[in-house]
Amino acid sequence: MEVKQYQGQNYDVIVVGAGHAGCEAALAAARMGNETLLITINLEMTAFMPCNPSIGGPAKGIVVREVDALGGEMGRNIDKTYVQMRMLNTGKGPAVRALRAQADKRMYSIEMKHTLEKQPHLILRQAIVDDLIVEDGVIKGVITNTGARYGAKSVVLTTGTAARGKIIIGELTYSSGPNNTQPAKKLSGNLEKLGFELKRFKTGTPPRVNGQTINYAETEEQPGDQQPNHFSFESKDEDYIPPKDQLSCWLTYTNEKTHQIIRDNLDRAPMFSGIIKGVGPRYCPSIEDKIVRFADKPRHQIFIEPEGRQTAEYYLDGLSTSMPEEIQLKIAHSVKGLEQAKLMRPGYAIEYDIVSPYQLRPTLETKLVKGLYTAGQTNGTSGYEEAAGQGILAGINAGLHALGKEELVLKRSDAYIGVMVDDLVTKGTNEPYRLLTSRAEYRLILRHDNADLRLTEIGHRVGLISEERYQEFLKKRQAIEAEKQRLQTIRIKPNQQVNEFLKQHGSTPLKDGVLASEFLRRPEVNYQDLQNFIPAPAQPLDQRVIEQVEIQFKYAGYIKKAYQKIERLKKMEAKKIPAKIDYDAIDGLATEARQKLKKIQPETLAQASRISGVNPADMAILAVYIEQGRIAKVN
Repeated sequence: MEVKQYQGQNYDVIVVGAGHAGCEAALAAARMGNETLLITINLEMTAFMPCNPSIGGPAKGIVVREVDALGGEMGRNIDKTYVQMRMLNTGKGPAVRALRAQADKRMYSIEMKHTLEKQPHLILRQAIVDDLIVEDGVIKGVITNTGARYGAKSVVLTTGTAARGKIIIGELTYSSGPNNTQPAKKLSGNLEKLGFELKRFKTGTPPRVNGQTINYAETEEQPGDQQPNHFSFESKDEDYIPPKDQLSCWLTYTNEKTHQIIRDNLDRAPMFSGIIKGVGPRYCPSIEDKIVRFADKPRHQIFIEPEGRQTAEYYLDGLSTSMPEEIQLKIAHSVKGLEQAKLMRPGYAIEYDIVSPYQLRPTLETKLVKGLYTAGQTNGTSGYEEAAGQGILAGINAGLHALGKEELVLKRSDAYIGVMVDDLVTKGTNEPYRLLTSRAEYRLILRHDNADLRLTEIGHRVGLISEERYQEFLKKRQAIEAEKQRLQTIRIKPNQQVNEFLKQHGSTPLKDGVLASEFLRRPEVNYQDLQNFIPAPAQPLDQRVIEQVEIQFKYAGYIKKAYQKIERLKKMEAKKIPAKIDYDAIDGLATEARQKLKKIQPETLAQASRISGVNPADMAILAVYIEQGRIAKVN
């Protein structure tokens, strides 16, 4: 029987899906003053972690800090609910350092849901969105499975892996969202009717085992850090969980026996038997895919990770699989430390629909429907952090659209979020997209430590950073500049104390006096060493201020070069391409360039230059064509 529709309330912004993208989008829109409705299939799955119970890591951890600097929630939430915190790559430069936290996944979800419930201007509702209300290419609202028609000025779709989701375990397949929740079956078909191109992607999870059945003596302990670390710039050191109260992770490895079990059963592996049709993630392959692709490797790492303080479940990171359940047991029992492990949940693969992201603008608004935005795995990405980064950008722009204000575009030089969005809308993706430090050409600028210096101004401007927090940020920025100026006025003389220190550290002694700023640039000298040779600042400096002063002096030359490249690119970023330009009317463009430009519809010359298949000769022709004002528009 067809459900009878009724007219529900009108809102400024409606967000569909309460995963990591949806939570950030809804909070951003509501905090900007928009009346916001967040609709999700299951409220108990709010900000749920169906895959690994962790936040952060290389590139991803920087995104979490960027979300926080813009006024988002992920950083604050993990700082309240982590069970272990570690800074990765500490032996390398600041551009690749990355914070990673193990989450209490249940508490993370509960705390985020509570934050949403308390947020003014935000309503949570459990329902399935089946269709969109679109009139003359403009979004007008959504229709739910219960028959409600909710009006809206903007809508953000963050459906994740629920969109026509299908779980696969060996020969077993069934319609489902993540973790055996209901799938969203109708929305994808209605998006296709609107003209959207959808693709089918796949991701997976490993088995979970009972931690009481693990032999930890056969594994390597991975404890948390001794010193305080936080994702949010608002978190305080006194709130840091001491190492003795943190939960350790444990490291073990697969072996030849493990690999033989997998090889003997590849005929039952869905990704090789033809059951799985969706494209899987290159940078997070299943264990069976690893054994086939990297046949020469004698072992692979398995991180045994706690899922929370109130559960015995442990996550076998690195053992993602969709093999039949009995094969999963054999695989686990072949690994050191897991010989007697009791399986609590089998690993599975999940196939789902995505919206091909070339159909989006850099604001994450769709080109087909004005006021409709998409974010997260809906756009073909993988990872909670990538989802949150897109979610806050989509939420900000949906909120700005509803308020009739100018939209926000984050450039590649502004944030990893800008790198990710530009990659998606300019190049598209043929597999689940994952952020990597190598994707960012300005990664020395886009660091973990300076996300607030890059983005807090923007967060304050759009209304997500409180005045109190903004004033604290200004004090920090002023303290950094004041100390930098002070160090550029103090000279260090080549006395016995200084040269003895340099000799002990294998460095060249001073012959003439040097500025303290120059002295600090030496690799063997840190800020604390410097204080032995110069007067102390008038007021004690916060460690985060000291960190910035040291990094900015030590890497000054490289940072200057990066900013010079950014300045050169700004000219191309400023040159807009008319929305209705007729590329067929431009003589001299290569056929491939013409096809790609028509498909992507870049908004600036800089974006056009990054499209695969558009070469420098094509760019020169396009630039001259636009410069001369010879714009042929589509009728």
